[in-house]
Amino acid sequence: MGVGMVGDGGAAVPGDPAASEGSVRARAVTEGPRERLMRLGPQALTDPELVAVLFGTGCRGNPVMTIAESLVALGGGLRALAQLEPEELCTLPGLGPARAAQLVAALELGRRVQRSQDTRPRLTTPKQIFDYVYPDLSALRREVFHVLCLNARNVLLHNARISEGTQSTCPVDPRDVFRIALATKAAALVLVHNHPSGDPSPSVMDVAMTRQLVRGASVLGIKVLDHVVIGETRYHSMAESGELARIEEAEGGVAWHERVFSWQQH
Repeated sequence: MGVGMVGDGGAAVPGDPAASEGSVRARAVTEGPRERLMRLGPQALTDPELVAVLFGTGCRGNPVMTIAESLVALGGGLRALAQLEPEELCTLPGLGPARAAQLVAALELGRRVQRSQDTRPRLTTPKQIFDYVYPDLSALRREVFHVLCLNARNVLLHNARISEGTQSTCPVDPRDVFRIALATKAAALVLVHNHPSGDPSPSVMDVAMTRQLVRGASVLGIKVLDHVVIGETRYHSMAESGELARIEEAEGGVAWHERVFSWQQH
């Protein structure tokens, strides 16, 4: 009998580079997002692949990757999806109540991971304020106004959402601000609100409202340490920019930074 010949479909020769490349190609064809996640880690997956892993399976005529890719593309990316209400997500192609709930839950888990686990953190800089509130405020499509009530050592006593507005405005009643400040026996306040446009530059209305609250706080003996405006990936601190000091000087003749209590004092 003659010696048989091994063709392209036969056994590979150990150490043959072509055989190694072939196995990689074969694995890429058969390997799904879940397998790639387990082998390479979640960082190696694209946004649609992560969504596909979350959903697990597709539906009749629509593989899960097709649903995930169209969802991310149609929604404008994960940030845009995070801004949609559950009812709005249900109307997107490939999503019903069950998958919409999965997506909302996953996005909320991501926010909670970013959030500080310390319920009473010591907040001594505008950057710390930004890091603390960003997970809750960054993906909102409407403006909200928060007041952080602090004790004399900059320890957070309470984080209160005072008001919710529209995409461009948020009415704030000073009585609501000072009611919570007095109830928590706050020594100082940090005012915080978001700009859904992504630009944290304060508006004329922002400055006017800050002036009004600084004036009221002064009467009550409560100090406004800062007004931090949250944008898409950055913030604006009225204390760092000098705007707060100018407001205080105009209102009372002495800026808070010249008094006993200030950022990074303790």
